[in-house]
Formats: sequence, C-alpha cells, structure tokens
Amino acid sequence: MLADKPAGITSAEVVRRVKHRLAKDTRVGHLGTLDPFATGLLPILIGEATKLAPFLQEGEKEYTGIIRLGAETDTLDPTGTVIRTAAIPALEAAQLAEVAARFTGIIEQRPPIFSALKRDGVRLYELARRGAEVAPPDVRQVEVRMIELAAMAGDALRFRVRCSTGTYVRSLARDIGLALDSAAYLIELRRTRNGIFTIDDAVPLDGLIAVLEQGEAPYLTTLREALPGMEEVEVTAAVAGRIRNGDASALAGDIPRGGGLFKVVSGGRLLAVARATSRATATLVRGFVA
Repeated sequence: MLADKPAGITSAEVVRRVKHRLAKDTRVGHLGTLDPFATGLLPILIGEATKLAPFLQEGEKEYTGIIRLGAETDTLDPTGTVIRTAAIPALEAAQLAEVAARFTGIIEQRPPIFSALKRDGVRLYELARRGAEVAPPDVRQVEVRMIELAAMAGDALRFRVRCSTGTYVRSLARDIGLALDSAAYLIELRRTRNGIFTIDDAVPLDGLIAVLEQGEAPYLTTLREALPGMEEVEVTAAVAGRIRNGDASALAGDIPRGGGLFKVVSGGRLLAVARATSRATATLVRGFVA
C-alpha cells in the first residue's frame, strides 16, 4: 500500500492510523522514514509484506523540495531554531550547475544531530531534545546520482535529487549552503520515489484511511510484484510443499544461473526468497504464507 504522507505527522503515526483500521494483531510497517515536516511517498507493509522490508530497503530514492538560503537551523529543517545566519548570494545558473556537479557521485556527508541514528542505544534526536551535548555523527559516504538546482525569487532554491538510501537531504541542503558561501536549511521536502515505487501510484493518507474504514483494502501490491528485479523460479505443488516445511534441498535443479537471491513462486504466488549457494544448492532466506 502506497501512502502520500501529509506534513505534520511522523511516519510511525501513519502506520498507527493504518493499523488501527485493520484486524487486531495485523503487522504493519513502513519503508524509509520521512521526517514530520516532509511529505510524499511512504510504502506501507501489511501482514506478510512486512517480511519484505530487508529486500526493499536499499532502493534508490528521489526527492523534490525547497532550500532556504541565509540561515541554518539546528534541525536543518523548518521545525528548528536558527543557529547561524549568512549573506544570501546572487545566484547564477552556471554557479548552481557547478555546485550541483560537486555534489554528484560518491560524496561524504555528516548526518544531522537531530536524526534517528543511535548512540549508546538512544536516538540522537532524543538526546538533543533533552538538551544534552551531542557530538556530531561521523562522516559517511553516500551516493548522489543526480541533482538539479534552480534559483527561485528571493532567498530560495528549488531542487530535485536522486540518491542512495542513507542520504540525508537535510545535510545536503546545509552543505549546498556552505558551498555557496552562505547558510541553508530545508523548508520543503517531498519524496517522489522509493525503489520501485513512485508517488504517481500513491494515495493521500486520508483517502487510504477512508477506504480502510469501509472494510476494504485496495491499492495493494502483491508480494511477488514487490520484487520485480529479483530473478524467480516457478516450482510444482509438490516442491512447494517441501519448501513450506523448510526443505531447501527441494530446489535442486531449479537454481537460477545468476546466483544470489531469487524468488520461489508457486501458483503465481511468492512462496519464499532463497539464496543460491552453488549451482545446485540454495538456502531459504525467508518464507511467506501464500
């Protein structure tokens, strides 16, 4: 289920609202946390689909948004307190193209202090909100595969970025401000793609909730369809029965030549994700109740 998250609520609150409309004890999760001020695509995993999370986390992300120049907040977004100001530069298209090129490819960035990263088991944003002294997180490498910057009237830049998972767009905004000899923070952020999922297929959260309250559950992607890039093998009913009992040897003779992870499908439904360990053997990574 693909939700278009509104601004002002957490990703966990989206999950809570969906879960509240489903049968008791139904497992619900989400892919890729969006900050409360952010909007856009939030894939919701329901029931057996929650088991897919490890196979979907590494997908490429795409965002659009607006960067405000001339100030930096402690959270690097509009919910924070201004901690630094700087002059707003005159923005030329050539200069923005040069800065965009500097931030394209494998880059180093320091995640925000207000982040979900943990230190001694406690999330950094929790420590920061308590007023504790929080040392900045370590610099990490991320990949920005495409970034476009365009000047808007006044003190703002509009951007579009495609990046690897783990990229902090708030940090990217801060660093772009520094590259322009200014200061910056995000004022708008919208996720338009998460792996194979796009905002074009998402439904506003209020619409999803209204449908769920009617006892329906449309807009669902099947487990098999959620892994389109993974090689698959179709097995017989007899082999499927052995796999349901955890017998990976039943896959002998059905191992894909490419190796690695692959889907095991029976009757058109996802039965398991397996990993090839040789040309003739495999292990079962995750089973699904079809």
